[in-house]
Amino acid sequence: MKKIIHIIVVACLLVTSYNIQAQGVEKEQLVVPLSNPEKSGELKVSLISGSITVTGYSGKEVIIDAEMVQKKVSKSKKNGLTRVSSGTLDVSAEERNNKVRISTNSFNRSINLAIKVPQNFSLNLSAINNGDISVDNVSGDFEVKNINGKITMTNISGSVNANTTNGKLTVSFNKIDTNTDMALSSFNQDIDLTLPKSSKATIKAKSDQGEIYTDFDMALEKRKPKVENSSHSNTYRVKIEQWVYGKINGGGSEIMMKSFNGDIIVRAK
Repeated sequence: MKKIIHIIVVACLLVTSYNIQAQGVEKEQLVVPLSNPEKSGELKVSLISGSITVTGYSGKEVIIDAEMVQKKVSKSKKNGLTRVSSGTLDVSAEERNNKVRISTNSFNRSINLAIKVPQNFSLNLSAINNGDISVDNVSGDFEVKNINGKITMTNISGSVNANTTNGKLTVSFNKIDTNTDMALSSFNQDIDLTLPKSSKATIKAKSDQGEIYTDFDMALEKRKPKVENSSHSNTYRVKIEQWVYGKINGGGSEIMMKSFNGDIIVRAK
């Protein structure tokens, strides 16, 4: 137990913080040194309300710029008492073995995070309301989720598993991980994927209410109807799946793409 507490205390002491208060906006910067700057790292961020922007750079620290727009303080009274409101920005960061975790306790207010990471960094990002998620110039493994905003990922390398419910999903690769399967999904918006022209990949795509487009010379595959037998009722069911299967440059790791109300676009870079 003492060892765990000691590690957390050390991690917190390594964070350098700067606070700036402008008119109507509260800002804070945290600088997090890495245990081993020469190796790759991981970043985990989860927001209830707000945007997350992650940019890769040539530095060796994780730099977090947090911003919260302050609401106008209401001077309403109740039973003769004046309402008191605090606008304090509550953001913390912990680092352990090149793994950085950012957390906030401002559940009722939107916080926007602009984060710089070394270029070789894996990301686990999630947001729910009032914001988008964007990633640029980073190489690693990415897990990205957004409920009510869009996801935009540009100039990335590695592998992605990303899904959004009510936002557009845009992913543009410089290089893909040919040994890892990927999955992209958006319920109500388009999925726009860009791959290097020489990429080897197998596309599995489905859109219930939209269309599928590509400018790759994709070799489409026809799948046989799927037969399901039931030993309990002595019946069988024949099912024709509406997935589109296609190979790019002979095929490779699978990229699954699924949307209900949007189009699916696969572009050659």
